[in-house]
Amino acid sequence: MDGRQTEFECADGVVLKGHWWGVEGAARHPVVIINPATGVKAAYYHRYAAFLAEHGFAVLTYDYRGIGLSRPAGRLKGTGFTWRQWGEQDFEAALAHALAQGGGDPLVVGHSIGGFLPGYAPSAARISRLLTVGAQYAYWPDYRRKDRLSLFLKWHVAMPAITLALGFFPGRGLGWLEDLPAGVALEWSFRGPRMEARLKQPLRATILDRFAAVQAPMLALSVSDDPFATHSAVNRALSYYTSAERLKVMLEPADLGVTRVGHFDLFHARHGSSFWIDSLLWLRDGINPWPRRVFA
Repeated sequence: MDGRQTEFECADGVVLKGHWWGVEGAARHPVVIINPATGVKAAYYHRYAAFLAEHGFAVLTYDYRGIGLSRPAGRLKGTGFTWRQWGEQDFEAALAHALAQGGGDPLVVGHSIGGFLPGYAPSAARISRLLTVGAQYAYWPDYRRKDRLSLFLKWHVAMPAITLALGFFPGRGLGWLEDLPAGVALEWSFRGPRMEARLKQPLRATILDRFAAVQAPMLALSVSDDPFATHSAVNRALSYYTSAERLKVMLEPADLGVTRVGHFDLFHARHGSSFWIDSLLWLRDGINPWPRRVFA
C-alpha cells in the first residue's frame, strides 16, 4: 500500500509535508499520527503506517521542519528550529490536519522524542490515546550505564562542537541520522534534568499546563537493550503528563523473538508479527499487550 502525499501549514507559516495512509472513508476509521524520532525521516515509518492502514486505521506520517520532505530548499544553517517548535507548531498542525479528516480525536504513536513532543501542543488535550516507543528527551545521566560515556562524547561533546562550528549538524554526512537544525542539536546536547528550566515565565507555566492537560491514556514501551530509553529516562519524560493514566512497559528482546532491538528497530518490518501486531491491541482497544512487563 502506498501513501498519498499531503502538506499542511503551521501557525507560523511553515509548510510541512507527509503522507496519508488508508484515508478513504477516514470519517469511519480512527486516525493515527506517527511522530518520528529526532533525525529520522518519516519514510522509516511508512511500512508500519501501511500495516496500520491495512488494519482499519487512517494514518498520518510527516516530517518535522528541517527534516526529510519538510527540509527547506535552501541551507539548513540559520533556520533556528527547535524541539519545542516541533511540538508546539509541527505536531499541533499535524493534529489539526488529522482532526480535519473527521475520524474523531486522533491517536498518537510517538518514537523517542516523538513521544514527548505532544505535550507542547496547545491542542494536545484532543489526543484520545498514545503509544510511545523509547520515549525520552536525551538527558545524558539517564543513558544506560555501560553506554553513557560513549553517548555523552558523541551527542553532548562532538555534536554541539560540530554544530557550533557549522551552524547546523551534518548528521547524514557523518552517518549519524539526518542533518539537524542547530536549535534541535543544541537543545539535545544541553538538555538538563527539567525540560522547562530554561523557559521564562509565563511561558514555563503555559508549557507545563499543556502537558498537564493531556488526559489520554498512555502506554510507554521500551526495550531493555535501548541505551536511551531506560527506566529513569522513560519516567522522567512521562512525569510531565501528570493528568494521564500512564502505563510503562519494559520488554526483553526475547519477548519479541530476537536477541537485539535497541532504540530504532521496532519499526522495522521484522517485527510485523510481534510488536506491530501487539500494538493493535492498545491502539484499537486500549488493552496493554504486555501486562507482565509493567514497571513503576
